[in-house]
Amino acid sequence: MESTRRTVAQLVADRWGDHRPGLWFEEQVLTHHEVTAAAAARAALLTDLLPPKAHPHLGVLLDNTPEFPLWLSAAALAGAAVAGVNPTRRGPELARDILHTECRVLITEQAHLPLLDGLALPGVRVLVTGTQPYADLLAPYAGTEPDPTRATPADRLLLYFTSGSTGAPKAAICSQGRLAAAGRALVDRFGVRRDDVHYICMPMFHGNAVIADWAPALVAGAGVALRRRFSATGFLDDVRAYRATYFTYVGRAVQYLLATEPRPDDRDTPLRMGFGTEAGAVDAAAFEERFGVRLVEGYGSSEGGAAIQRTPGAPPGAIGRAAPGDDLAVVDPETRKECPPAVFGEDGRLLNGTEAIGELVNRGPNPFEGYWRNPEADAARRRDGWYWTGDLFYRDTGGFLYFAGRTDDRLRVDSENLAAAVIENILARYEGAEAVAVYAVPDPVAGDQVMATVAGTFDPCRFAEFLLAQPDLGTKMTPRFVRVVRSMPVTATNKIQRATLRREGFRCADPVWWRPPGKWAYRKFSAVDLARLVTEYRARGREELLTR
Repeated sequence: MESTRRTVAQLVADRWGDHRPGLWFEEQVLTHHEVTAAAAARAALLTDLLPPKAHPHLGVLLDNTPEFPLWLSAAALAGAAVAGVNPTRRGPELARDILHTECRVLITEQAHLPLLDGLALPGVRVLVTGTQPYADLLAPYAGTEPDPTRATPADRLLLYFTSGSTGAPKAAICSQGRLAAAGRALVDRFGVRRDDVHYICMPMFHGNAVIADWAPALVAGAGVALRRRFSATGFLDDVRAYRATYFTYVGRAVQYLLATEPRPDDRDTPLRMGFGTEAGAVDAAAFEERFGVRLVEGYGSSEGGAAIQRTPGAPPGAIGRAAPGDDLAVVDPETRKECPPAVFGEDGRLLNGTEAIGELVNRGPNPFEGYWRNPEADAARRRDGWYWTGDLFYRDTGGFLYFAGRTDDRLRVDSENLAAAVIENILARYEGAEAVAVYAVPDPVAGDQVMATVAGTFDPCRFAEFLLAQPDLGTKMTPRFVRVVRSMPVTATNKIQRATLRREGFRCADPVWWRPPGKWAYRKFSAVDLARLVTEYRARGREELLTR
């Protein structure tokens, strides 16, 4: 069976001699052959740069420039693995990501060099794209032909970070065989053609852009068009300029697009479809109405252990049914028994959430390949022969699955996976804080927002100034809501009652301060603010999540 699986290296080499346009970026156009030739040169350089007996890992700290897919392809040819480094990480946390994945080479660009200032990265060689030294390094390897024979389907190709409930992100492993198979599955599912152009506007350090956008294009021999960073106002112009037919999205991207000023030619695009998560049924319908483009949503565990396909005719709020081959169940984590089906009232509200909501598990075979050097996280995912997603769901009598939150202290803010413990460690520096707890509250549109409970003294102006001064506070870690308490609620063993805090959210008796969207200053959260927010949750079909 292993011998029949393709490698990504073979897919890259297949484009040698293909002189059709294959990669667009701003004013630059490369043919498929030129992409393969550039990847082959980088693969040869990488082979010479990696120390003997070291893990063949390289970090890529780049925006969506042509260098990113070139180094993905180069790593595939060299039998190496790419760790996509998140540029919203800061300071020691950024260094930790690079060192944890044992990257011997780090590819970056001048715009990101300030992120590396003062970081201790022993044994890591930094290459800066777009510079003369970088060009000089590559020059001797010009003309190298691709050799896919060094790679096997089992070789690691991606080490992509997902959040960790105990603090540091985990690096999920994706092999060449798995990525090639995932790309083939999407090609077959969506009918991807050689003349398609995949628009990659989501960051390539995330699995979404690589697995769901770049990989199927590579399998089909389709082209890719890159956007350095997502831009709602530039979206339609890019799509038309590149003749893009397909794109992927995560988080609030669809909402940002819908918030742009309507244009008479909104429907005049070559787009056939978009594929992603977290748009929601209301906004997916609005997107199709305005732009004439169908959005296909699904749920997928970042690590590949479970997937839910959007099913035509799914009830409002449902994601869909299990993907073929998955034996998905909603179970009580304590008893391992399946939870009873959901019971809904006439108004569509869930009436038996306490009994119906459980953790989603996959009891069948799945492609989860583990985490890099994290046996505890592996064991948490692979318990009793099942894959445990860490996500809460409920299922109706028709087998449709509904997302209901997360089991651990993870947060997903605007498509970024964050760990509560990391944010807590930063907030604990605030001089007025005696204790801090960080947890997720549902966003009115998609994903989560960050909420913190602070025990001690709290001054909203000083707190905002404190946050701005923290060098390792990522751009999406800043709390939206801050609950102020005299003492932290704890269990009999002095553990913070996070479940209670999460359930009460911002609808609690204690004072709550918040930052309205687009603002940095905190102000008192009022009854009027609460009413407006609840109305927005209700309009988006997410009010039920407030009581999870």
